[in-house]
Amino acid sequence: MTKTEQPLYLSSRNFLERLQSDALYISSLILSIVILSLSGCNSMNKTEQEDSEQQYYQSAQKELQAGRFLAAIERIDSLKSQFPYGRYAEQVQLELIYAHYRNLDYTQTVISAEEFIHLYPNHPQLDYAYYAKGIATFQMDKSLLDKFTPTDISKRDMGAARDSFEDFNEIILRFPNSEYFNEARIKMLFLRNRLADYEVNVANYYMHRQAYVAAANRGQYVVKHFQQSPAVAPALAIMVKAYRKLGLDGLAGDTLEILVLNFPDYEELSSEGDIKSFRHVDDEDPSWLNILSFGLFG
Repeated sequence: MTKTEQPLYLSSRNFLERLQSDALYISSLILSIVILSLSGCNSMNKTEQEDSEQQYYQSAQKELQAGRFLAAIERIDSLKSQFPYGRYAEQVQLELIYAHYRNLDYTQTVISAEEFIHLYPNHPQLDYAYYAKGIATFQMDKSLLDKFTPTDISKRDMGAARDSFEDFNEIILRFPNSEYFNEARIKMLFLRNRLADYEVNVANYYMHRQAYVAAANRGQYVVKHFQQSPAVAPALAIMVKAYRKLGLDGLAGDTLEILVLNFPDYEELSSEGDIKSFRHVDDEDPSWLNILSFGLFG
């Protein structure tokens, strides 16, 4: 055999090397096919997911626009469950707040608003979440049953009114350019007066029960914390009465001077500039109407 002729066989070493080389090539080819196949599937799945997410969103929008808020809430909850980090996650959370409010479910409105505030503290529509939370809490506080139920006024919970006040105050402090700024300010004024009136009512309750120290303290609280409220004048008057009942004539005189100076036309001031005579419930026998209404009437 000449030098230029090739052998008709391979050595065992060359044969093994050839097998290994062929096997590596086949493995690479199979891997490439699998990767291409998977990427194609992933691309298809991603497209299908996007279509499905959009369908959920469009369905929720349709229910909202039709005023079917409970159905909209169900669609939004499904969307959140299926795509918690999807492209509509932030928007549907805002729309969930709106849907709950329009469905008159104020508790869920507050919960949804708090969730949005927690998840998206830098969102450009954060002021809306605070406003919705405040207005929902404001609505929860308006209880007709509470207005006509003869309960001990000193034990009523004004927490909802205070929470609502704080939510509106958050808008005033943090979002001066918010479209909800003026409405929040108006609501705060109303709530401030409501809270001040509540304190005066409690002070009167204590006066009627001859708890003069407690009555004076409530009056002081109004004067200190609600200085621009109409309740300041009656709070001062209660303080004058309470101090006199306690024999603190010096404090009573100083308080009366403040009352006359700032509210000269207050209805409880006599023409001589003194507090008109004060009588509490226990000074006379109550009527049957007074007894049956737990002191509310008669």
